[in-house]
Amino acid sequence: MIITANNEKKKLQVTTPSDREIAMIRVFNAPRSMVFEALTKPELIKRWLGVFGGWKWVVCEVDLKVGGAYRYVWQGANGEKLAMGGVYREIVRPDRIVCTEKFDELWYRGDAVDTTVLKEKNGKTTITTTVLYESKEVRDGVLKSPMEGGVSRSYDKLAELLASRLAGKDK
Repeated sequence: MIITANNEKKKLQVTTPSDREIAMIRVFNAPRSMVFEALTKPELIKRWLGVFGGWKWVVCEVDLKVGGAYRYVWQGANGEKLAMGGVYREIVRPDRIVCTEKFDELWYRGDAVDTTVLKEKNGKTTITTTVLYESKEVRDGVLKSPMEGGVSRSYDKLAELLASRLAGKDK
């Protein structure tokens, strides 16, 4: 079932492929290898993920290997913190990343498992991230949260970063 969709290909589409999953899909005008780098290199991640609404990076650590961990911490304008992390279960460059996801603030039960697949066609890359939650109730709670807006705004920033890198204005 499609929850939201925008006719513009650049916008985020959110679906529920099963009663425990949320899938987020967006097409980017960039080659898969460049998109993979932006998803996995801390110096690039810090330029697009969660950088809106006054939030700033405090920690962005990535140990990109099976069994390696990632850790993200942001601080809001009023000093509040949002922190999350996980462990990489599978990495197939530049096609697929599977990792766990858990927020320090327990706003849902259990760990989630994120599977991100990158497919390139005609120089454009489609990212599909499917998140598997512990239960339908957890998934439904996440659907009611501001998650979709946050992912959409982050992906807008990612699109800007990729366009700048493609234009040779940004390495």
